[in-house]
Amino acid sequence: MPISRPLASKAIIAGLLGLVPGSVIAQPARQAIGDEGNEAMERLRNALQNAKNESSDARVPIPQPAPAPAEKRRAFEGLKRRSADPAMEARARAANEAAQRGLAAERERQAKLLRQTLGLEPSEEQAIAKAGAAPTTPKSWTPLLFASSSIPMPVLRSYAAQLERVHGVIAFRGLPGGMKKIAPFAKLSAEMLRIDPGCEGPACAMRGVQIVVDPIVFRQYAVSRVPALAMLPGDPTQPYCERGDEVASTPPSGARLVYGDSALTGLLDEYARLGGKEEVRDAQSLLTVR
Repeated sequence: MPISRPLASKAIIAGLLGLVPGSVIAQPARQAIGDEGNEAMERLRNALQNAKNESSDARVPIPQPAPAPAEKRRAFEGLKRRSADPAMEARARAANEAAQRGLAAERERQAKLLRQTLGLEPSEEQAIAKAGAAPTTPKSWTPLLFASSSIPMPVLRSYAAQLERVHGVIAFRGLPGGMKKIAPFAKLSAEMLRIDPGCEGPACAMRGVQIVVDPIVFRQYAVSRVPALAMLPGDPTQPYCERGDEVASTPPSGARLVYGDSALTGLLDEYARLGGKEEVRDAQSLLTVR
């Protein structure tokens, strides 16, 4: 039986395929598949990058349409028709007033502490002690030492120890570093009044000497250099408005000013030699008491 030509062709092809090893045919196929996969991945990366660029370029703020005049009118009419709660308004007003009172009280407390730190106002303990003590007569005299931060600290400490015994006061013309800087003056005052120079902290014992910042008294007595000593009538730590007629624009008639770096006893002796024996008598008697 004769074999048809298509069948013969198929048989020859099948024979040839059977004779050729499978690895020879599969290798080009795998290579082609790999190339196509790489091309597909590259197209995918390009597509993602293009999409990312398009999304970043598309971030443009979309303007919101303006409300219509009728909508605006309805909104304002709704606000006008809103009923106010009197109780809530009363509570808000009371809370605001309480906050204002608390703020004012805190400001006054801070100002009082500042005045006490600067020696412009006695502390509570000193006020109680002063209230229990005998009232100061107009004829009493208070030793006032004019000082400055340029005086060596050992000299200031020595004057503070002696002035404590005679209930004297130390006066400064101004604050070291200016009125806006309190810290240098507070440090200077603590070092000057601290009984133990090696003590640190708020628990250290201090000398009972008042310190005032009073440029007026410097101008009244025309103080040209420090240290200097004057005897003031009354209490120089009181505010000027509470001293009565004892304070004027000029020092009292016959007022004296003694300059020098000597101890307080020497300054008092010199003051007495210049004619102020009556004024320094009490201070000298207190210094001689042991």
